[in-house]
Amino acid sequence: MADLSLLQDSQEDTDGYGYSSESDAIIIPSALDFVSQDEMLTPLGRIDKYINSENIFNRQMVARSILETLRVISDDDRECVCVLERMERLADDSEPTVRAELMEQIPHIAIFCQENRPSIPFAFSKYLLPVVVRYLADQNNLVRKTSQAALLVLLEQELIDRGDVESLVCPVLVDLTAPDSNDDVKTEAMAIICKMAPMVGKDITERLFLPRFCEMCCDCRMFHVRKVCAANFGDMCSVVGGEATEELLLPRFFQLCSDNVWGVRKACAECFMSVSSATSPEVRRSKLSSLFISLISDPSRWVRQAAFQSLGQFISTFASACSNAGQYFRDSSGESDWTHSTKTDGACGSSAEMPCVAQQQNGVSHNPSNCEEQSLDDDVGEEGGGEQTAEVLSADDECIPEETENPSTSPEPNLREKSSENICAASPDVPDHELFNSFHYWRTPIPELDLNLLEEDIPASTAPAAPALDRKYLEELIENLEPHTDDPDVKAQVDVLTAALRATVFDSRIEDGFLEPRPAQSNPFSSQSASTQVSCYDEDSEASDSLNPEDEQKSKHQDVVPQALLDQYLSMTDPSRAQTVDMEIAKHCAYSLPGVALTLGRQNWHCLRDTYETLASDMQWKVRRTLAFSIHELALILGDHLTAADLVPVFNSFLKDLDEVRIGVLKHLYHFLKLLHQDTRRKYLYQLQEFLVTDNSRNWRFRSELAEQLVLLLELYSPQDVHDYLRPLAFCLCTDRVSSVRWTSYRLVSEIIRKLSTCSALLVNFLSELVDKFCHSSKWSGRQAFAFVCQLSIEEECLTLDQFSEHMLPPLLQLASDPVPNVRVLLAKTLRQTLLEREYFLNSANCHQEALEHTLVTLQTDVDKDVKYFSCIHLGSNRLNEDAMSTTSSTY
Repeated sequence: MADLSLLQDSQEDTDGYGYSSESDAIIIPSALDFVSQDEMLTPLGRIDKYINSENIFNRQMVARSILETLRVISDDDRECVCVLERMERLADDSEPTVRAELMEQIPHIAIFCQENRPSIPFAFSKYLLPVVVRYLADQNNLVRKTSQAALLVLLEQELIDRGDVESLVCPVLVDLTAPDSNDDVKTEAMAIICKMAPMVGKDITERLFLPRFCEMCCDCRMFHVRKVCAANFGDMCSVVGGEATEELLLPRFFQLCSDNVWGVRKACAECFMSVSSATSPEVRRSKLSSLFISLISDPSRWVRQAAFQSLGQFISTFASACSNAGQYFRDSSGESDWTHSTKTDGACGSSAEMPCVAQQQNGVSHNPSNCEEQSLDDDVGEEGGGEQTAEVLSADDECIPEETENPSTSPEPNLREKSSENICAASPDVPDHELFNSFHYWRTPIPELDLNLLEEDIPASTAPAAPALDRKYLEELIENLEPHTDDPDVKAQVDVLTAALRATVFDSRIEDGFLEPRPAQSNPFSSQSASTQVSCYDEDSEASDSLNPEDEQKSKHQDVVPQALLDQYLSMTDPSRAQTVDMEIAKHCAYSLPGVALTLGRQNWHCLRDTYETLASDMQWKVRRTLAFSIHELALILGDHLTAADLVPVFNSFLKDLDEVRIGVLKHLYHFLKLLHQDTRRKYLYQLQEFLVTDNSRNWRFRSELAEQLVLLLELYSPQDVHDYLRPLAFCLCTDRVSSVRWTSYRLVSEIIRKLSTCSALLVNFLSELVDKFCHSSKWSGRQAFAFVCQLSIEEECLTLDQFSEHMLPPLLQLASDPVPNVRVLLAKTLRQTLLEREYFLNSANCHQEALEHTLVTLQTDVDKDVKYFSCIHLGSNRLNEDAMSTTSSTY
């Protein structure tokens, strides 16, 4: 298109600056003249005309029209090459806006060349890619940003050959990050390198990018570069793998976590989970946990805030196949109550068949938490939060001897061959090579016990006078042994000590609440009578009320994750944290709680129970809403017993909460109720009607979600329960003021028909009420709803055609005389598009065929043209399906 500048150029070509030489009149050429002149030019000639124009907008127009020009001349390879040559010349334009406009078009041009011009294989690498690479170092910020975006698009679309990436793109980016490069260019180039790493893969990243990345992490002059490296550290670790991460990247990460700029440390905290996922469990436990504690205690509030937000994610990286998460729950017979595969989303991720509780690894796993806690306290105290250097934090290496790095190298068989007395006693005659197994190293030596004393029968009357085994002393022994109960020998010792402890207090009826619940099994080392045998408590019914503060603190201990991390996570519900860290810290704690629970396993749920109850009663509705949306995930992790004991009360409180909280429960109502026992599940039939009442009556989406959940809940209840409790809810929702709720409810009614079809008496009663309330309704919308339910029942095969013909067809045909055309329209559609497609209704032996044909003739002579059209339309018409889709719009 011609613009004002072209008009002025033409006027200047006339004599006397726009005046004719033969008259004094001003000659103003019509704009159509210029349009006609451009139309006479070839596409290539039009580019040549404007590419050298002094008007910036004309040159921008050329850049914008290159793609369209290529489409016009796509049949001629030679002209396509000429256009690309003109584009290459335009790339040297001195105006930044022209260059930026051209760069925006290059990804589209590249896609066109790849799809339509395979005969020009060199087009991209010769004409397009050099322009993109050159603009990465452009002096104008807009041009650089545009070229960076274009480069990433080209890489994502896989338009750049791998050889070109390695030979043309990567060297340029590495040069742009050189020490003498411009600061802004260096920062942007490093950001592009980090984003490119996942696209180009491990080989190129390690050879070309990794050395410069490690160098930039230590750039002492530009904190912006260090911040970019810190923000993308996790992506780089995931690309290069665990070996390169631990050898090359982790030392730099330690330095970044102790950077003197809080923004760099904050970026490290945000990507901590990705870094942890790329390391081995030993490094994660011995080094990264202490490093993370330093970020949690950082002087900067913003760093602490980011660290606490990532804490739950970091804890989730400690989950492993041997963590005994136990996603199968077992009954007393030892068989699985719940054997079908389940898939979950959210914090728990996707899980098919989870490992069984009974599956435990043999051997003793080392627990370096004590050593870590001590080193953490020293580090934080000496270095002042997050300012410690990598050299100080690397002192954790000294805490773990090489012999204990790999549990498989511990002298476990020799340990089992020793007698039970020698297991508990670190006597001087123990060989040196056994002094450094995981049990002996991490725990103080346990004094020798006279086990014969414990094997004697201890009558209840003489229990308080039993030979001196101090209660506190036994508690300490049990506490030291409990983290190692994976070893059968150690577990047997714990059972013996537990029996002795309970026997000493049996007569005085003292409740030993500090003891961990254990599965009921016989004690092979004990010969106590039945009166003194310890009855094992179910893990869901431990008496938490009897815990004193000291014992309560002991109950929070576990050996899955470093205890210091769990303690920090549990402190997120402390009100002081909201004042010193983040006002929404409790929400972040609630968000990550299912992941933490899955990591710890249900055997360590006691560590999280109090925290969960605190979050469930939090004053902020956003915290309760977060828990409501994930309560079904937590139930899947904990199993039926713990769910009934600890989650059902919280679930009941959520049912009476604000609508913002209740919607979280409602959206996953089916998934939660199906995990409960049938008796418990049946109790909620009485409460489903409470979902009909909302804080805001206009919140129709709440009722629509209820209708969808009721469709799923039908499979959990018997036909009688469905008829007694869900039927009234379905009829109520079918009369809702909002059409979207009604249409969902019609599907619910059809599914109820399917559920009751196996019980003739209930089905007859339901269909009779359906006809009475809807087919004979005084409102036309109710009569129309009946026609739609009939249509759904046939299409979804909710009941047999004989049952339909007997109970629903006669009242349906009566709607042919309905005074409202919309009802007759839907009736015509139902007859033509649903019933007459079944051979059953076309059979002359059918007693209802005559009535159906008579009704159809009546509708074909209807005064309403829409009714006449839908009753006369041929079954094979192409418009049939389109008209069927217009049911909602034509009737409401």
